[in-house]
Amino acid sequence: MDNEHLHKLQIRAWTMYDWANSAFATSVMGAILPNYFGAYIATEGSLALWGYTVAIGSLIAALLSPVLGAIADFRGSKKKFLAVFAGLGILSTALLFFVDKPEEWLLCCILYILGTIGFAGSLVFYDSLLPHVAREDEIDQVSSRGYALGYIGGGILLLVNIVMIFFGPKLTPDLGERGSTMLWMRLSLASVALWWAIFSIPLFRRVQEPTRMAEASEVGEKVWKVGFARFLKAFRDIRKFKDLFWFLLTFLVYANGIGTIITMAAAFATDLGFSTITILGTFLMVQFVAAPFAILFGKLAKKLGNKKAITISLLVYSVIAIVGYFMTKEWHFYALGFGVAMVQGGSQALSRSLVGKLMPKSKSAEFYGFFSVSEKFNTVVGPALMALVSQLTGSGRWGIVSLVIFFIAGILMLRGVNVERGIARAEEEDAKMIVVGS
Repeated sequence: MDNEHLHKLQIRAWTMYDWANSAFATSVMGAILPNYFGAYIATEGSLALWGYTVAIGSLIAALLSPVLGAIADFRGSKKKFLAVFAGLGILSTALLFFVDKPEEWLLCCILYILGTIGFAGSLVFYDSLLPHVAREDEIDQVSSRGYALGYIGGGILLLVNIVMIFFGPKLTPDLGERGSTMLWMRLSLASVALWWAIFSIPLFRRVQEPTRMAEASEVGEKVWKVGFARFLKAFRDIRKFKDLFWFLLTFLVYANGIGTIITMAAAFATDLGFSTITILGTFLMVQFVAAPFAILFGKLAKKLGNKKAITISLLVYSVIAIVGYFMTKEWHFYALGFGVAMVQGGSQALSRSLVGKLMPKSKSAEFYGFFSVSEKFNTVVGPALMALVSQLTGSGRWGIVSLVIFFIAGILMLRGVNVERGIARAEEEDAKMIVVGS
């Protein structure tokens, strides 16, 4: 088997983890659990409570990511850390099946938080493999392909879940309408855990652990000591990577809008009284529409560059945030969902690949840990702000329209990123490293 064939196999295996974990983002974070939580578990004040739950889970994941990333880089254990966090996410998701009473709302929140930590933590180490799996001239396309597969995979399982939820109760009429619907929603959540576990296997079989690299002064030192030292050094020195640092700040700003739309859409629609079929149908549509648009944005980035392609996506998001304020009918939710689908995958994939270009490959988990901080704080500030505004105004509409400030600020800040200069700086840092044994 030649090297080129092995290279392609690694890329396919890497992108399959997007297919695997996206079921959690789609069904647990997006479509099913927020609806289940609001309709059956915490019916009073569910929008605000869910917003705070999302924020807490994301905050914990964000705080853990940089330190663990630094340790994984030094130890050469990106895949092992990925396995641990994926396992936590899979187990927590499976246990959601047992939440079936209103008084178990706290257990539901705790399991969701643990699942979010597992999901987000695994993505730090998954993303950190990207610059090692993909060559520099194909990183945008590989990242976009991963997101496209994620949308398709998440969409397929969501379709299965919708069939389960709406036709499954006919198989269990003795439980009553409410009891049957709850059972099949819980089975849908359990199916996410199974899907995630099975389709993670190709990555662990095919993708190689990147070569372990370290500075000469680190050789022979203890793992945890070097890990924390690297984290503290990176925290102090990240400003030396001027363009990477500025892009992470920029991403932190505009991702607050994107993350809030993704994680709070179902809760917002439930708060407006939209039907479950409308909410799930919209999420299903988004999955399949977003896949080709993610690929399209990868090609657009090749022609225009990452910055211009991301800017286009943020302009579309700005329009969506403003129009969302006026949403009153269920078809409006479908229309806005289509708009989100056009730009969601592209904006995320190109942000991920741009970080991969601007950071030293020898410290990919470390810097993707910082990327995760930016990424996860988008589901800390945004949902918390939306929850607060909803409480103060009595309506989630004002929370939606306020998101436009994140997108406009992101567009303006993005102009300060010099991609060519950032790539050159990352290459200088890699030149200082030496290969060490495992």
